[in-house]
Amino acid sequence: MVVLAASIVSKNGKVLVSRQFVDMSRIRIEGLLAAFPKLIGSGKQHTYVETENVRYVYQPIESMYLLLVTNKQSNILEDLDTLRLLSKLVPEYTMSLDEEGICQTAFELIFAFDEVISLGHKENITVAQVKQYCEMESHEEKLHKLVLQNKIDETKRRMKEEASKIDQMKIEKNRGNKGGFMSSMGSGRIESSFSDMSISSGGGGGFGSGSGFGLTSDVDSFSSKPKGRQPSSATAPPKGLGMKLGKTQRTNQFLESLKAEGEMIVEDVQPSKSTQYTSAAQKLTDPVTLTAEEKLNVTLKRDGGMSNFDVQGQLSLQILNQDDGLIQVQIETGGNPSVIFKTHPNVNKELFANENILGLRDPSRPFPTCQTGDAGVGLLKWRMQSVDESMVPLTINCWPSESGNETYVSIEYEASSMFDLRNVVIAVPLPALREAPNVRQIDGEWKYDARNSILEWSILLIDNSNRSGSMEFVVPSGDSSAFFPISVRFSATSTYSELKVVNILPLKGGAPPKFSQRTQLITENYQVV
Repeated sequence: MVVLAASIVSKNGKVLVSRQFVDMSRIRIEGLLAAFPKLIGSGKQHTYVETENVRYVYQPIESMYLLLVTNKQSNILEDLDTLRLLSKLVPEYTMSLDEEGICQTAFELIFAFDEVISLGHKENITVAQVKQYCEMESHEEKLHKLVLQNKIDETKRRMKEEASKIDQMKIEKNRGNKGGFMSSMGSGRIESSFSDMSISSGGGGGFGSGSGFGLTSDVDSFSSKPKGRQPSSATAPPKGLGMKLGKTQRTNQFLESLKAEGEMIVEDVQPSKSTQYTSAAQKLTDPVTLTAEEKLNVTLKRDGGMSNFDVQGQLSLQILNQDDGLIQVQIETGGNPSVIFKTHPNVNKELFANENILGLRDPSRPFPTCQTGDAGVGLLKWRMQSVDESMVPLTINCWPSESGNETYVSIEYEASSMFDLRNVVIAVPLPALREAPNVRQIDGEWKYDARNSILEWSILLIDNSNRSGSMEFVVPSGDSSAFFPISVRFSATSTYSELKVVNILPLKGGAPPKFSQRTQLITENYQVV
């Protein structure tokens, strides 16, 4: 059996998707597919048509044909078996069986066809295996995407810093121009007053309510001040900000020393309205957004065992437009009996229990729209508690051992295959040290917070390629209990409940609004004590 091509064509002969499995020119395959609609006779029940050189084996799908082009020496029974398998794969990858749906998922269909047919011969494979092979992810690809996203975030941060510096330079320049202009006005008495005083370019004070000052009473009061006192800048502050004092060199040195010790310094900068609106627009782009978030609380014992395991989750709904509020949400759960669900009081509990559909008790009421910065409307909450240690996604073992005047500490992690963990940070407290610990071996990166005396072990991604790892460092001899409790932070894109949003059901008829789903698992309190 040799399959020359697998194609999907419309009934009027338009080629939507075509995959060739042997070396053939584009002109020839286009000619073969263009001749196919002319060979089909009306009223015939056959599923194949033969010409002098090739055989067409086809099956109608809605308003299209799924077509195999084979040579005449192939086994038609095997061709029909291949055709049936492909007909099962097409609905799996296409949301709607029309020309638009086929064109949107053209590459997914081509990849699926490649799994079924290799060099013209059918592989011994099932639909489930094809889906599994097509969904397999690459560790290198995910790592590359994470690194690329981190570079993008760092670039955006630097852009904001440079923009703020440019704005500050413009403000300083405007202050200098205004001061020079005012000093050249008026009588000689004003000029002598300005010559006796030094005006700080870094000051943010001013006169009046932001409208400048005149040449009568304000100038008289200004010149009557004793000489030698350093006044505020002559520029008026913008409304709503009040007085703004410049930072001295001693303050800057103190902040820099704190930063060098690992302390996080937060600048008191008020974000502009345009920045707030831009960030809010980036967060919500689709008309309907559903967020399934789980928070994990785990307490592990340093000698083995677990004293607490608690998962709390919530499904939130965010709607941008009031017109899209009359909807119901159809979900699918993983069927874990340990997960206990609880709906919002305004949600129809019977509808959820019988059909897994989340809708309001009063179908005529729409869901409220979310405002800028809102977390959305909580539809469903769930909780899961367990004493099974195999449910723990990440275990930490710490082995301190003393040798002379030094303590050798070996830490290893083991991650289960349930989740791929991202941005993992293992924070190990250390006794007070004069200098950073001597890290001899590590799988990942490390950073020492001297102010809080904490060693942070960072792993960007933990998947099937690095389910276990270790770190070894040396510190001066001390109490072994000083290395506990160990805190762990990470996130994942899958959850314990395996909750998925299947569809959005509009109550007023018409097409359902476009929606997106976000799923994440984060740690709230994850410790080894």
